[in-house]
Amino acid sequence: MNITKKHIKLPKRKTNSHKGDNGKVLVIGGSRDYVGAVTLAGLAALRSGVDWVTVAVPEKVGYAINALSPDLVVKKFKGEYFRLSDVRSILRLEKDFDAVLIGNGIGARSGSFVRGYIKKTKKPIVIDAEAIKAIKLQDVKNVIITPHKKEFRTLLKNSGLSMNNYQKYLKNNIVILKGKTDLIITSARIYENKTGNPGMTKAGTGDVLAGLCIGFLGQGLHLLQSAINAAYFNGLAGDILLKKKKGFTYLASDLVEEIKRIVN
Repeated sequence: MNITKKHIKLPKRKTNSHKGDNGKVLVIGGSRDYVGAVTLAGLAALRSGVDWVTVAVPEKVGYAINALSPDLVVKKFKGEYFRLSDVRSILRLEKDFDAVLIGNGIGARSGSFVRGYIKKTKKPIVIDAEAIKAIKLQDVKNVIITPHKKEFRTLLKNSGLSMNNYQKYLKNNIVILKGKTDLIITSARIYENKTGNPGMTKAGTGDVLAGLCIGFLGQGLHLLQSAINAAYFNGLAGDILLKKKKGFTYLASDLVEEIKRIVN
């Protein structure tokens, strides 16, 4: 099924709502070499309409994010990457949030932390980037996973599955398989999103997609609707920028800015 504008449903916002009533999300990621990824994801979540975004990151990454944006609340953890011993602290932190995104810029060295956290959290989650490579499909439920093709192959290999039998493990999960045409895969159906263009191969565009996913999820939309909205708007922003820039010079940060003009 092809996704069109008629498939888009936005969260309803009460006129008398207060700060936090329209969703609070936690983004876990970042490492010594990757500061921008978690920043892009957090800002994209805010652009989706969610009220509050806290990023949980290694300490030095956190200070860099403080300098990049005043809009993100930053929770700093000691060290250059997350360790298994950080799981307990993150589980305490997540209690104040409606949904969690994990993986953006987190690095391969945080794999044991990712696995430990995923097994214990009860929150709706979006799993992206290096965090995808650390999990098995059998270990997750109530999640959106956002791999590109190589990450998806790694996920299937780690899960002992193939393209012929993985879909039955998506009963309570959604996969957004990123590509020329994004595939939004459920246990029963595959949706095709055709917004977007070759400029979407720029680094960071996937972080924006993941941020949109968690933003909509944090505002109370269900997994599938959050995935549909995120893929559609991310690609639409890219299509608009392709025309504005008259070519493929746009950046992932431009997507974040453009989203504020189209999510309404």
